[in-house]
Parts: sequence; structure tokens; C-alpha cells
Amino acid sequence: MGELFTLFIGSVLINNIILNKFLGICPFMGVSKKTSSALGMGAAVTFVIFASSIFTYAIYHLVLVKFSIEYMDLITFILVIAAFVQLVEMVIKKYSPTLYKSLGIYLPLITTNCAVLGVALENISNGFTFSQMIVYSLGVPIGFTLVIFIFSTIRERLESAKTPAPFVGNPIALIVAGLMALAFSGLAGLV
Repeated sequence: MGELFTLFIGSVLINNIILNKFLGICPFMGVSKKTSSALGMGAAVTFVIFASSIFTYAIYHLVLVKFSIEYMDLITFILVIAAFVQLVEMVIKKYSPTLYKSLGIYLPLITTNCAVLGVALENISNGFTFSQMIVYSLGVPIGFTLVIFIFSTIRERLESAKTPAPFVGNPIALIVAGLMALAFSGLAGLV
């Protein structure tokens, strides 16, 4: 149980997918201008990562390994992820049109979000058991959501701050992201 807790805390805070592994930077920079959009993207990414991880893990172990076609993992995982993204897109479009509009192009781009594919591939390459895969596949998107939410609150405050002209927009956002990465790396001694 302690090992699973360590894996969870490590995936949320210490080895954060955005700040430590630099995966998922596109939605991190693109959707983090408003807190509501950031939370919506975080929820969508959480669902896609968790659901696709379960399916890809099962497909890998029950089909690809059984038939000795493990080399098909990448294309199989991309197809599963694309299917889940389409499902999420249809649900959000039907039940929350405003969120759908605010996420814009970044919603279908979850399919190519390297964080989603990275988690599916890491579950296999790290040799995780089913319980470890579940914990890791929950920890990573929770960490993603936490970081994008914190980042969005900072970016909202930066809109009203007096920022020197050369730093307005993405330059100051990247500086803040770097400072957040430094702050989160200070948590490395936690576990």
C-alpha cells in the first residue's frame, strides 16, 4: 500500500507530467488563460488518460502479447485514445456548449497530446501491475489538472498586472511555468 501511495504522490507532484517531463505543454499554454477552461481541460484529460490507460493495458496484455504483436502497441494505443477523445468531445458539445467553445481546437488535440500517449506507453514500459497502472493513471491527470489550474489562476492575475511590454503573453507565462517547475522540484524529498 505504501508503494502505491508513493507512486501516486510521485506522479501528482514530483514527476509531474507537465513540469518534470514536459508532456502536454500545448494545452497547458493554450487553455490556461481562464480557470474554467483549465478545469474543463483537466477533467477531459483525466477521463481520457484513465479510461484509455485501462483499455490499452488490457489490449496490450490480452491481445498484443498473446499474439506476439507487441510492436503494434503505438498504433493501437493511438486508436483507443482517439476513440475516447471523440466520446469526450461529443459529450462536452452536447452538455456544455460554452466549455466546448472555450476549449476550441485544444479538445480534439487531446488525441495527439503526448501526455495521454505517454501514460499509456509508460504503463507498459515500466512493467506496472494492474493496481500500479490504475494509481499511476489517476495520479498523472490529477497532477496535470492541479498544475494547469494553478497556472490558470496565475495567468488570470497576470492579465491585470503591469508586465513590461516584451514579456506580455507567452513570455511571462513561460517564465511562470519555469518558476512552477522549480517549486515543484523542491517537493522531490517528499517521498
